Amino acid sequence: MVLLKMKFTQQRRVRLAQGLWLLSWLAVMCGAFIFCLGVYIKIELLRRAEVMDNTEIHVVPNILMMVGLASIGTNWVATRVCQDSLDASRFPRWKVLLLGWFAVAALLCCLLIAVVVLSYALQGRLEESLKVGLRNGIRFYKDTDVPGRCFQKETIDRLQMEFRCCGNTNFKDWFEVQWVMTYNTRHLTDNSAHYNYEYHSEELNLYSRGCRQALIDYYMGIMNSTGPGVLSVVLIQVSVLVSLRYLQTAVEAAMASENPEDDTDGYLLEKGVKETIEDLKTNVLNLLKLAQVDATPLAGGGIEHLLGLTC
Repeated sequence: MVLLKMKFTQQRRVRLAQGLWLLSWLAVMCGAFIFCLGVYIKIELLRRAEVMDNTEIHVVPNILMMVGLASIGTNWVATRVCQDSLDASRFPRWKVLLLGWFAVAALLCCLLIAVVVLSYALQGRLEESLKVGLRNGIRFYKDTDVPGRCFQKETIDRLQMEFRCCGNTNFKDWFEVQWVMTYNTRHLTDNSAHYNYEYHSEELNLYSRGCRQALIDYYMGIMNSTGPGVLSVVLIQVSVLVSLRYLQTAVEAAMASENPEDDTDGYLLEKGVKETIEDLKTNVLNLLKLAQVDATPLAGGGIEHLLGLTC
């Protein structure tokens, strides 16, 4: 049973091709947006790499950049298909290539959905990475002449000023560092040495929020704001995929008929979903069997035969 069949006149096929051409160029610009978004998030993560213990969260911008570039190329191909669909002599060359195109386009949609899921799923890993990274950053704050930690002090200072935060969880984290305890604690914790002073009071600290929470709020704010944009791009990409499938089947039916201007049927799948999946499984199994058969002669006498030819 044909899935979602629609009737297309010659005029409707032309309009579909024209509309899809515009939609494909919009998808190209969306691909550029996705790529730029990935670059922006990557840069923001690299700027504060010194206060992160691992780079697991980098998988999000990496996928965005990869999908963005692939989307630009994929949808540019779609614009060419739309142009050639109006030319009976040029469209047939796309028949085989479109099978791969549909697979790539579907994969891109799945990857974009995965990015949205990972943005929320990796929040715990991001928090743990910042917790360890900030703790080490505070611990090695003073080691400005140690290779690899030369800019540690500058990074922590800039971070606390930019985000108006202090310490890892709060300002008390500084009192857990040995060099701070050695040089400053005897003065800071002496209530009798200062008028109306209580060092446990958080009101004395300029910033009460910890830098870990400040960075989590910042990065998750970016992730949350990109989620709707990425999903919108997925909808546009799915629209291109579905429209191109209708255009392909309608145009191929018109070319197969005696009169190319006759009305034709366009559809998404030639068979039902279940039957299509079964056919795909059968085709994959057949390909695997053929690959095994081709490899068998080389595993036995085939190698000896080849060696005999060279001796």
